[in-house]
Amino acid sequence: MPVALLALAIGAFGIGTTEFVMMGVLPEAAADFGVSIPSAGYLISGYALGVVVGAPLLTAAAVRLPRKTMLLAMMGLFTLGNTLFALSPNQEFGVAFRFLAGLPHGAFFGAGAVVASSLAKPGERAKAVSMMFLGLTLANVVGVPLGTLLGQKVGWRATFGVVAVIGLIAMAAIAKLVPHQGKPVEPSLRGELGAFRRPQVWLALAIVTFGLGGVFACLSYIAPMLTDVTGYSPSNVTLLLSLAGVGMTIGNILGGRLADKALMPSLYVSLFGLATVLAIFTFTANGKVGAAVTIFFVGLAGFMIGPMMQARIMEKAGGTPSLVSAAVQSAFNIANSIGAYLGGLVIAGGFGLVAPNWVGASLAVLGLSLAAVSGGLDRREARLTPAMAS
Repeated sequence: MPVALLALAIGAFGIGTTEFVMMGVLPEAAADFGVSIPSAGYLISGYALGVVVGAPLLTAAAVRLPRKTMLLAMMGLFTLGNTLFALSPNQEFGVAFRFLAGLPHGAFFGAGAVVASSLAKPGERAKAVSMMFLGLTLANVVGVPLGTLLGQKVGWRATFGVVAVIGLIAMAAIAKLVPHQGKPVEPSLRGELGAFRRPQVWLALAIVTFGLGGVFACLSYIAPMLTDVTGYSPSNVTLLLSLAGVGMTIGNILGGRLADKALMPSLYVSLFGLATVLAIFTFTANGKVGAAVTIFFVGLAGFMIGPMMQARIMEKAGGTPSLVSAAVQSAFNIANSIGAYLGGLVIAGGFGLVAPNWVGASLAVLGLSLAAVSGGLDRREARLTPAMAS
């Protein structure tokens, strides 16, 4: 694979670390700012809001820029946001700087996916995209546990200072390793927005939102589930989350390879597998070994879907893939919000700490249903094309 993918993966590693490590150092940040844990939670939602807002807006604003320039600009903004957050004087500035750090997230991945795809040989484009996203999944295996440990031992500000350094390294790697891309062919915001007139694009975004929403319904409440239901000590939860991260990493690699061979059949199998594993987790959560094994497969099945949907939406966007590719990251974060909200709703309703797994399984089934509709449209278009030609 092209060495330029390493530069993209480093950027993805930094982004993945800053997004998820906040959960691990939240108590330290809350104590430093003198606020409650629920109030400090705005540091998480502030970043997610930045992703949702920034993905379409920054991609649209920079549609005429060469993609290498776009990648450098987004990583520069990411580095600035994390640096300022590490220096935040209070909670209010902290939330604002987390929002700033989240703004380039989707735009970076949108441009990066297009660049990765353009560098790959025919038939290996989804694999190339998955190699970039490998940095994101490795962040859950390495970056988040180490960042959490650093935050607990030295302070949360040190964690985000290191993230800013990773951003600088990513900028240097992109400048050195990513070849000049030139401007997109006939760059046009109208053309990029025109991709959203296609039903298949909206179906792909909906599959991401609901299918991956199932993963987050489970993972948002995994810590209390493992401690209060399974019986693990809090110190073991970090190790188990790393196990889930290993599953995510393997799933991401498999998903990229399978997407290049048979995208839609592989997507059906992944969504069905995710729904099945989440349903099984409602029973295996009561045993330590069963819970550990199942958590690995939740990560595996869930993150097989990512590169498949990135490849799918770029395919359906035609010659204007940048904006819809960035929109996948907005859909990913909306999935995070929906899954967490619905999971919390059933817990608050008295259904127990394993109930989010049933919610997750239901969302995965909904994602599978939407994928079946999308596949049906593919078959319909295939039948109509020869008829129209004749």
